[in-house]
Amino acid sequence: MSNTNISPTKEQKIYSAEEISKILHISMGKTYELCNSGQFRVIRIGRIIRVSKESFDHWLNHQEGGI
Repeated sequence: MSNTNISPTKEQKIYSAEEISKILHISMGKTYELCNSGQFRVIRIGRIIRVSKESFDHWLNHQEGGI
């Protein structure tokens, strides 16, 4: 009997750097600069960068002018 408690439609809580790059339509270099800027919550797991969706979305929704 398989475990069916894990829902594949569960809301995403983090973004990868690649997803941030695609959302903002910017290069990966600029994405890493932005992730290192401290403007939103970043989680580091070794060399892997994950961004809190809630923190990023809040930051994005409050931008005025350019990034």
